[in-house]
Amino acid sequence: DFIGYLVAQFVGGIVGAAILVFIFGSNKALGTNGFGEASALHISAGVAFVVEIILTFVFVTAILGVTSKAENAPTTGLVIGLSLTLVHILGIPFTGTSVNPARSFGPALLSGVGSVAFSQVWVFILAPLVGAALAAGVYNFLSSEN
Repeated sequence: DFIGYLVAQFVGGIVGAAILVFIFGSNKALGTNGFGEASALHISAGVAFVVEIILTFVFVTAILGVTSKAENAPTTGLVIGLSLTLVHILGIPFTGTSVNPARSFGPALLSGVGSVAFSQVWVFILAPLVGAALAAGVYNFLSSEN
């Protein structure tokens, strides 16, 4: 299941970006992520990496917390949606907010292999993986305490 889900996510990111290119007739409106000159705040790659780890950590922790108990079902979508909104509000000025490697890869690929977005996409693939792994570890540790 995991491999199929992973492939579907990346295909979805690429298809979504391709639809935007088709609609706008350009790859300039893809919402790519970035650092340095590609960031509104001109942050370094290191800062971008840490920001994406933190944003993903917060988002995945919220998902794990709300989906862990059946009684949370009525509010699950709201909590996940609001937490994603929060991380975007906080992260857009820094990196454009990724928190999903597939969401970043599609626009970077369609921006062109030689583009700034493509050369920087490694941050937006690796940092969310680190943030998600840290969130899972912390969540498992805290839930084992209860």
